[in-house]
Amino acid sequence: MRELLLVNITGPDKPGLTAKITAILAIYDIPVLDIGQAVIHNHLSLGMLIEVPKESASSPVLKELLFCAHTLGIQISFTPVSDDEYDRWVGEQGKHRYLLTLLSRKITAEQLERVSSIVAAHHLNIDDISRLSGRIPLENGDNDNHTRACVEFSVRGTLLDEALFREQLLAITDSLGIDIAFQEDNIFRRNRRMVVFDMDSTLITSEVIDELALEAGVGKEVAAITEQAMRGELEFNESLQRRVAQLKGLDEHLMETIAARLQLTEGAERLFGNLKRLGFKTAILSGGFTYFGHYLQKKLSIDYVYANTLEIENGKLTGRVLGKVVDGARKAELLGILAEKENIRLEQTVAVGDGANDLPMLGKAGLGIAFRAKPIVRERAKQAISTLGLDAILYLMGFRDRDELAE
Repeated sequence: MRELLLVNITGPDKPGLTAKITAILAIYDIPVLDIGQAVIHNHLSLGMLIEVPKESASSPVLKELLFCAHTLGIQISFTPVSDDEYDRWVGEQGKHRYLLTLLSRKITAEQLERVSSIVAAHHLNIDDISRLSGRIPLENGDNDNHTRACVEFSVRGTLLDEALFREQLLAITDSLGIDIAFQEDNIFRRNRRMVVFDMDSTLITSEVIDELALEAGVGKEVAAITEQAMRGELEFNESLQRRVAQLKGLDEHLMETIAARLQLTEGAERLFGNLKRLGFKTAILSGGFTYFGHYLQKKLSIDYVYANTLEIENGKLTGRVLGKVVDGARKAELLGILAEKENIRLEQTVAVGDGANDLPMLGKAGLGIAFRAKPIVRERAKQAISTLGLDAILYLMGFRDRDELAE
């Protein structure tokens, strides 16, 4: 005969503590059915589900555990677990598991409460909460706009209405200054191999065509067309042709001037540095222009660039685009072509963009992320990042700050 006990140990963490506890269990040949440990601010919380001899036969091992805990200056408790409770726990194997990733400059209790309340309302269980971001020094204060805070919830259960769940999470993001990513916990989550990016307002902070238009003296006209297209109110090919036509006669050498003043989006260099060192393939799939895509390719060591080519005659733009236009459908097509070329499953790809013409590739990729996107794109994309920089994408792929590789 035997009984099941849940052993909970808490107290100051110190080297060898787990070894001393498990050494006692080993002497009595005690099976450990489950174990979990966490350390927060040098304070240990260790739990074990063990199988011990029935009643009097278990006394020696429990006494030794109590004595060991006393000598180590920690607290230990024992909770009986019935066979029925254990059978229910075993029966939960195979249930769907999800990951909720909270991204913010600073994580607050209100953010955690609102998210965990939505999780509870959908009858999901939180199995684990872990911090993916590094430790934030107190002296950074609230004025540091480049801090990163990320907490990940591991959630288990059957989600009956995923659309409503996502809608409720999205509803609290703006008011709380937080991004919340929700994805299935599966083998592909930490096995991504390719990341593709839109360029304008994603890799860089501006829309290049607007910069060209300013140089041509037609800034307001082109900006208005751009905004219509990004909101999904105007078909992309038509908007592109109309905007490029406004640039007719612009001197070719001005493109070099514009390229030199382009500003990379926050976190871009850190993200690409890590992706390169980790062996990821990267690509620009842009409705912008190849000249600027190749400029960024050299700067960030990007593997592929697909964008639109401006026709130039006698050193001046003609107001026309050469070849097949890279629109939303073409971006999704190129994602598939590159994945096949690199022998990568689509589930292992990540796509990042901000406009309506990015939605096809965001939907096709294993992980599609709307980055600082227009409202319509945020609503339709499964994941969105607005509060942090591009390097926050690493968190959604399961990387921790401590995983960062040195150059």
